Amino acid sequence: MIKQRTIKAITRAVGVGVHSGQKVELTLRPAPPDSGIVFRRTDLSVAVDIPVDAFAVSDTRMASTISPGGDPGAPKVQTIEHLMSACAGLGLDNLVIDITAEEVPILDGSAASFVYLLQSAGIEQQNAPKRFLRVLEPVEIRQGEGANLKWARLEPFHGYKLSFEIEFNHPAVDATGRRVEFDFSEGQYKRDIARARTFGFTKDVAMMRSRGLGLGGNMDNVIVIDDTRVLNTEGLRYVDEFVKHKILDAIGDLHIAGKPLLASYLAYKSGHALNNLLLRKLLEAPSAYEIVTFERDSEAPRGFAELAPAW
Repeated sequence: MIKQRTIKAITRAVGVGVHSGQKVELTLRPAPPDSGIVFRRTDLSVAVDIPVDAFAVSDTRMASTISPGGDPGAPKVQTIEHLMSACAGLGLDNLVIDITAEEVPILDGSAASFVYLLQSAGIEQQNAPKRFLRVLEPVEIRQGEGANLKWARLEPFHGYKLSFEIEFNHPAVDATGRRVEFDFSEGQYKRDIARARTFGFTKDVAMMRSRGLGLGGNMDNVIVIDDTRVLNTEGLRYVDEFVKHKILDAIGDLHIAGKPLLASYLAYKSGHALNNLLLRKLLEAPSAYEIVTFERDSEAPRGFAELAPAW
């Protein structure tokens, strides 16, 4: 049987929010089967639980933000996508995440620190079948036309693979790979994807900060790009780090569905908003998906029964 997973022990991290600039502490705790991933705002006078769910997403500007029932006026947790991506990469189903502010810390700007944190706590298989969300019919979201066109699509596939293409018309980005495909049954998430950092352009800094965004960003947690080049002295971690970070984000955004997908995801210039609209469209079409379990490992897609190797 392909089993659900949680962590073996409590683990903690301290950092700052990339947008808020606030110091924040995370405490990640094991959770029982079928409880899902739940954020708990412990800094409030009465702690508020926010279960991860596609319809809990209340804001997608520059990050994925959730709040109870998707109410934008309720307590929130923002920038959850990198931590959610790490959970997807390690196959984690159940987790309680105590958080002392409204934004998940950016740490090094990738998912690698979260992967290390979770694997250091240990991954534990639980005596309950892992429930997958299997796509049965193609679902697509398209926006814009011509140069403004962007789209994202889910198709039936016995496994989970993602294909992403970016188009920034910027010399530093164009010099790297603009399209990447990652297959969970073949690639190693933490080696091939997890280390890709978020990136930003110097020309956007003033605009972002005027909106109260990017206040915690610096060259330790963001790839910074001016009009022509990458400014970080250490350069890129992958030759195609920009598009790999978009895949990393998409993996996190899609894990907000609450169950791992069995699907092929294809996207062109997609982002947090389009990814969430795609999930909602899927979940609002009962004929487009089903929930499945695998009693025998041999029935599951290749590689899905194996725990990711420790660091």
